Amino acid sequence: MKAASSGAAFNPSGLSLAEPSDFFALMKPRVMSLVVFTAWAGLVLAPGVMPLWAAIASIICIAAGAGASGALNMWYDADIDAQMSRTKKRPIPQGKMSPRAALGFGTVISVASVWMLYIASNVVAAALLAFTIFFYLVIYTMWLKRSTPQNIVIGGAAGAFPPMIGWAAVTGDITVNSVLLFMVIFIWTPPHFWALALYKTGDYGKVGIPMMPNVKGPKSTRNQIMAYSVLLAVIAIAPIFTGLAGNLYAAFAVLLNIGFLALAFKVWKSRAGEIAESADEASLYEVKSGDRAARNLFAYSIIYLFATFGVLAAEALLAA
Repeated sequence: MKAASSGAAFNPSGLSLAEPSDFFALMKPRVMSLVVFTAWAGLVLAPGVMPLWAAIASIICIAAGAGASGALNMWYDADIDAQMSRTKKRPIPQGKMSPRAALGFGTVISVASVWMLYIASNVVAAALLAFTIFFYLVIYTMWLKRSTPQNIVIGGAAGAFPPMIGWAAVTGDITVNSVLLFMVIFIWTPPHFWALALYKTGDYGKVGIPMMPNVKGPKSTRNQIMAYSVLLAVIAIAPIFTGLAGNLYAAFAVLLNIGFLALAFKVWKSRAGEIAESADEASLYEVKSGDRAARNLFAYSIIYLFATFGVLAAEALLAA
């Protein structure tokens, strides 16, 4: 971890000012909610039967593992979090706990979540969770994030594993369909995050994070968003042909992907990311003039992923 910014009011005692809400914030609840939902969908879609107690315990363990990853990410990134408008109010930059406290918390929850998932389900699911935590902390946070504009493309794998873990918790294996669930999130991640990066170029630029708009430029980023959006539409339709989804999903998938492509096209035609005069705002949804197309795609992409996995799970439950 790099040295913390002098502007961050770190608390040497670490825990004295921390409240339960601070530890919850450390676990990135927004991200965790998406992880839990897609993991639950993977569990529902998997063939086989799992005791209710084991299913609930497995989802809790996956959520805890995701939260632990977030805590470890905040520990390592405390220096840049203190300088970025949308992250400077996190617990460590605010001085509510020390980086060491976050490291200890994240480490303990990581080990506990993997061990408990092994007890509740099986070694395959536990191993996938352990690898996900390792991938997010070491491969993405420590290596890719600060070294390459492909950080989100490769690092997005960490966020794509949860439905595979949910699937493996039931079946104890990895199949074509579980990999397909992984691929939907993996391909969704670049246009989702690059849309955000287009209207947060100043935030990433001032801390030296090589996000695609900062390195390759806004126009190249908009082109890649469009390309990935087309690829996502193809991947999202694939479950229909593998037997994982049926007619209900097909109808929703067409509508959802038409919406995604339409918003991506608007980003492609816009000048998003090119106007740098205004300061970045702390909110995820506050935008500079000319960046609304990117903001709208970012917001819709979250709804898109929840809806895609929600319909897949609903159709499986109705069929059961």
